[in-house]
Amino acid sequence: FLASGDGAQIRAAADVLQGLIQPGAVIKRGDKQEAVKSFKEALDWLLAEARSSIAIQRYKGLGEMNPGQLWETTMNPEVRRLLRVRIEDAVASEEIFSTLMGEQVEPRRAFIESNALGVRNLDI
Repeated sequence: FLASGDGAQIRAAADVLQGLIQPGAVIKRGDKQEAVKSFKEALDWLLAEARSSIAIQRYKGLGEMNPGQLWETTMNPEVRRLLRVRIEDAVASEEIFSTLMGEQVEPRRAFIESNALGVRNLDI
């Protein structure tokens, strides 16, 4: 990868970012400010600041949301997206749906245990 064109672009971007922050640089967000020595420090501080001002909520279903949240996230035609879903293999789809969403715990547990080490995107 590093020898590829993408790798060369990443190295070039890293060189540019290295020189962006000069000694004595200060980064500001609102009334807060922080002295930073590198682009990474600036990015880390900005990300921490951004995370401190947001709240992430998780719901098992739409019925758990209050009406305002439901409108903002799901019902408002200005922001919602409708996607067509096609089921190629109804039998396989039903099987995995039953495993993951069904009443029986053991098949779900077995699925999680057998696939846990191969997970690529875990949202906790």
